[in-house]
Amino acid sequence: MTDATNPGERGDGSLTPAERKRLTHRPSDRAITTTLALTGLIAAFMQTLVTPIIPQLPTLLATNTADATWVLTSTLLAAAISTPISGRLGDMYGKRRIVLVLLILMAGGSIISALSNTLIPMIVGRVFQGIGLGVISLGISILRDVIHPKNLGGAVALVSATLGVGGAVGLPVAAVIAQNFDYHYLFWLALLLAIVAIFLVATIVPVSTLRAGGRFDFVGAVGFAAGLVGILLAVSKGNEWGWASPVTLSLLVGGIVVLLVWGVVELRTTDPLVDLRVAARRPVLLTNLASISVGFAFFITTAALPVLLEAPTTTGVGLGQTLLVSSLCLMPLGLIMFFMSPVAARLSNARGPRTSLLLGGTIIAVAFAVAVVLHSAVWHVILISTVVGFGVGFAYAAMPTLIMRSVPPTETAAANGLNSVMRTLGSTVAATLVGVIISSHLVVSGGIGIPTTEAFELVFGMGAGVALAGVVIGAFIPRRGSRFPGTASIPIQTRG
Repeated sequence: MTDATNPGERGDGSLTPAERKRLTHRPSDRAITTTLALTGLIAAFMQTLVTPIIPQLPTLLATNTADATWVLTSTLLAAAISTPISGRLGDMYGKRRIVLVLLILMAGGSIISALSNTLIPMIVGRVFQGIGLGVISLGISILRDVIHPKNLGGAVALVSATLGVGGAVGLPVAAVIAQNFDYHYLFWLALLLAIVAIFLVATIVPVSTLRAGGRFDFVGAVGFAAGLVGILLAVSKGNEWGWASPVTLSLLVGGIVVLLVWGVVELRTTDPLVDLRVAARRPVLLTNLASISVGFAFFITTAALPVLLEAPTTTGVGLGQTLLVSSLCLMPLGLIMFFMSPVAARLSNARGPRTSLLLGGTIIAVAFAVAVVLHSAVWHVILISTVVGFGVGFAYAAMPTLIMRSVPPTETAAANGLNSVMRTLGSTVAATLVGVIISSHLVVSGGIGIPTTEAFELVFGMGAGVALAGVVIGAFIPRRGSRFPGTASIPIQTRG
């Protein structure tokens, strides 16, 4: 760790006596990594928390189906907007401090949702839960600051994998609770988990002394949020509202215009929310573009495979499984990501993170190419989920390292936050396109619209193509990283 001369926890830039004591009684790297990984798992679990009760939400909240979807959409938007903002705040005021703030907001959101029986308070609670997802990118950035470089690769890979692991493993847990208890217990469980995370972070994770100077860019934060909301809303709701509807077009065009103006303003701002000059560097830009493709391909598994598993068998396409069985079939995706993280880290250390990214993208492309012709049995779905887990595990392990070796230490959290937004953007586009393809390829049987074989062939073929495009983009990422003063955290790879 490097003691910074930038603003610290007190007005004079110094640490408090309690914080100095924490630094002299430092937990092990393993304890820190385990704590941040568990925190990431808990935050990711919030994404799939309400998935088992989606069909019942209109009845449970006394609303219509269209409005009930905001329970999911609000969480997605909150996570996408808050992640880079919380990253910048973490760089300026302390990453551990902002992690605790996010976890407290997550706990508060869980309480609000647990006490809600109508739509508006439920959405408010879900927004606060979505904000908490920023702890994953902040956790990765904390690792750069506080653990030994020799342990960094594996730690980053593990915490990065929690984004997929938490959702995949948490889904069957949520399904069991939703099917056997009142749905409010889902949110009480979320509150308990958030409290556990707060306690562990407060007692185990040390204070990072590295700080970025300057002031927070409020104008940039508002502009970024407004532009991103417009684009993500148009993409996620376009199929429901109509792609040519005035609302959809206004949001999409307006969001793009706002982000363009935001970009011009950010370039002229002394302390921008996102340093676009750094973001435009070849390794950062290409990594973020590849991240869109990985997020896109990853979300196809969670958007298309449950539909295939749960669709009725009357047309010979669906597999007729329950939500719980479907959740268990998707668990290998998260478990493989978890257990592959140390392998991916060793590959990145030996051959460079670029190699790990390329291998991951290739595995994903092959998995979906096979899925085009192999999706007629439950074991086929388990196979697809497992192989995609291998690919995403390698890719997710590589992306934070590629970002961190290309940005200054004082911009680590903000840069990782932007990378998370790129993954979210890819996932949002994937969810939208899967919905469009499936809804336009239906056959009615017994009064129920069931997706056709062609629908799944198109979806899986699209996933293979996007993953392959990500591989092509990743091939142009430079083999070598950059060195920055003030840290020795990221080992610079000479190969891969």
